[in-house]
Amino acid sequence: MADLEVYDDEDTAGQLSRGVQSVDRAIAVLEILRRRGGAGVSEIADEMGVHKSTASRLLASLLQGGMVQQNSERGKYHLGFGILRLANSIPGRLSLVQEARPLLDALAEKYKETVNLAVLRSNYAVNVDQAMGPSSLATHDWIGSLTPLHATSSGKVLLAGLSSEQREKILKETGLPTQTANTITSRRELEKQLMDVASTGYAAVYEEFEIGLNAVAVPVHDHAGAVIGAVSLSGPAFRFKPEEMPDMLEDLKHAGLEISSRMGYAPE
Repeated sequence: MADLEVYDDEDTAGQLSRGVQSVDRAIAVLEILRRRGGAGVSEIADEMGVHKSTASRLLASLLQGGMVQQNSERGKYHLGFGILRLANSIPGRLSLVQEARPLLDALAEKYKETVNLAVLRSNYAVNVDQAMGPSSLATHDWIGSLTPLHATSSGKVLLAGLSSEQREKILKETGLPTQTANTITSRRELEKQLMDVASTGYAAVYEEFEIGLNAVAVPVHDHAGAVIGAVSLSGPAFRFKPEEMPDMLEDLKHAGLEISSRMGYAPE
């Protein structure tokens, strides 16, 4: 009886291993189709390093489940509507605050500064979460605060992510009121800065919203590539100079991409 039980355990383990391998291979097929836009059996088999019959069986299963579809004329496979159906159910269940929180904490811990997560609401950047390092000098609670888009790093990131029509509508309603002597109140200068934000992937402000406060922010994207939020680091102007801290900028950009990935973003 003991020998029989060992045999059953080994047999079950083998079946599980084969099942996991099949799942891994099916995921690999879907990733190839996502990246290529379409591929035939031979192309998929070659890229995966498997026999054509194996690739064909995987595609047949995915086809049956609606995960892929086949072009009847060329015989190439593409992602199917089943993928779209599954993807459409994800965004509403993802919480930006929940997905971002570990990254905010890590940045605050490493740089000992205040980290905020902001979203666009009613023509303002609204801070929806905040993390502070253990020795941060900041004590202000920014959660729930409405901050002007044109004078804050998060606001500029959110503005840069809008279409020119959306941006025009918002700025026409809000104007560019002066917050400090450093606030950009020229529309032409602001547009130039927003082009730089789109190019560099971050926005930095130096005492534009509040005297003695500098900040830098990066975008957070959703599954469709739209900018849905901004992560910012801010600190006292006398020691926090973002563009003189390349390592910090890279860490902040990485955090923005990681949060975006958790929200379904997959950059090409």
